Amino acid sequence: MQRSKPKKHHWIRWTILTLLAIILVSGGVFVYRIYHVTETSFNKMYATNGQTPANAIKNGRSFSVLILGVDTGADGRIDKGNSDTLMVATVNPKTHKTVLHSIPRDTLTEMVGDKKRNMQKLNAAYNLGGSKMAKASISKLLGIPIDYYLTMNMGGLETMVDAVGGVTVTSNLTFTFNNITIQKGTHHLNGKEALSYARMRYDDPKGDYGRQLRQQAVIRAVAKKLASTDGLARYQKLMKALEPNVRTDVPFSQLVRGGLKYRHNMDHISSKQLQGTDAWINGSSYQIATTAALNKTSSELRQELALPAKKVNNEETKLNALNPTFDGKNSQLYNTFGLDTVYYTENTY
Repeated sequence: MQRSKPKKHHWIRWTILTLLAIILVSGGVFVYRIYHVTETSFNKMYATNGQTPANAIKNGRSFSVLILGVDTGADGRIDKGNSDTLMVATVNPKTHKTVLHSIPRDTLTEMVGDKKRNMQKLNAAYNLGGSKMAKASISKLLGIPIDYYLTMNMGGLETMVDAVGGVTVTSNLTFTFNNITIQKGTHHLNGKEALSYARMRYDDPKGDYGRQLRQQAVIRAVAKKLASTDGLARYQKLMKALEPNVRTDVPFSQLVRGGLKYRHNMDHISSKQLQGTDAWINGSSYQIATTAALNKTSSELRQELALPAKKVNNEETKLNALNPTFDGKNSQLYNTFGLDTVYYTENTY
């Protein structure tokens, strides 16, 4: 019996989807020209920030990736700025599941690595200490190891969507943001429209939680577009578009050596959210994750990472215990006992 030839675009698709924050993989061989462009682009995006790279992908085990969408304005920098999109992606090669966990950006969190005990909104960690502090802070918040990170300038989302020829999404409401109106229903969006679709939150009844779902939808739509038969022709253009907008500590060599083990994960993508509750601290609105919510999300993440169950024990669970009247159901005052010293004067998108 003659063996069927492997599809040439599978390995390349794994590399691209990693950059797109989906961290999906499939196996096969690759075309040298595309491989060369991919390696060159990765070298420009690769940044460990002084940390030793993890070996999870190389060893073929379950792994996690902290995905940060950073709105850095017009200066083009992506090494500073608040990370207003935060997701933890987990990939399990045995269950073939890839799960995107969205974490509210306003979640009260310890800034791990700061010189003093400092509780702020989670999205400040990247601005204060880059990817190192962001990884450490969310690792302690959720009680899990964070193997890798990926940062994308949200402005680069527009370029990315245009590079794949636009995406199709289904909106459950009609809204206008940045002078662009998105109608309720299913639509094909260009990059500028997709960026507005992914960034709006004030007109969404679910607020930031609704925005998280729309961001996840755009990621899945890009993955679907790349998985199409004409996706291979878009890879080179997409890599060039991502170079100035993405930084990651996923080593290119690991993608080459370990990608085959995750080839089935592309077909099993799901999304989850850590749910918090409104609270007022130092005159500012925060999201407080109850101890029960943290343990639930941590348990799910640890199961996906093939780790044994473990109770979360961090500054937030300790503060929750010191705020016995906070029931996680209604917006209330919340006492940090002096650990929060920042006053947020205005909200950001």
